Amino acid sequence: QRDEGWPEAFQKMVLKNEKAFLDKPNAHLEPVDFDKDFAAFQLEFPESGTFEDFLSYELYPKVYRDFYDHQQTYGDTSKLPSPAFFYGLAFNEEIQVTIGKGKTILIQYLNTNAPRKSGNRMVFFRINGTIRSVLIKDQSLDSTEVQNIKATAAGHIGSPLQGSLSKIIVKEGQEVKKDAPLFIIEAMKMESTVSAPTDGVIKKIYLKEKTMVQQDDLVIEIG
Repeated sequence: QRDEGWPEAFQKMVLKNEKAFLDKPNAHLEPVDFDKDFAAFQLEFPESGTFEDFLSYELYPKVYRDFYDHQQTYGDTSKLPSPAFFYGLAFNEEIQVTIGKGKTILIQYLNTNAPRKSGNRMVFFRINGTIRSVLIKDQSLDSTEVQNIKATAAGHIGSPLQGSLSKIIVKEGQEVKKDAPLFIIEAMKMESTVSAPTDGVIKKIYLKEKTMVQQDDLVIEIG
């Protein structure tokens, strides 16, 4: 064993076939253009934007991206007490959450109903004395309900509301003009006609007539 540093045998076990750095590790890193890269970072992560956030991303890009996506989905969960964040609330448990200076709310978990076919459950809380509910997907269940693709891109025409796709008026390959009727949604004994937002050609029809649809379910793609 050497007088200082890691034992040579241990170094070989850790490094395997890698060659050890004998100088500073940052000597092997690509240089960073702080002005240019910081501006690009602010465009990619518009809800962050601080220079400290940028440095975190440069050092740990995957970790920071996961952190950013978590905040965009769930908000600033750092306000929650650690046990509630990691393990959730027990039945009738109440916690205090300070969301700002002088702003503390009381949250009590009341109940959860049976799952729907979609795997969603309604969860009930009492927040500062007022009962609130939220629809949550139970990830531990296998849903038996068919989930349709959502309209997310340019040219996607989705259902404006929940109901039945009672009639499809156009066919694939058909040319349509702006405001031409495309399909009809029936809900609560009322019919709603969805029209083409622009001139174009019907590229694809995703659903069949009589399909039950949710809001924003993709029905037709126009190009």
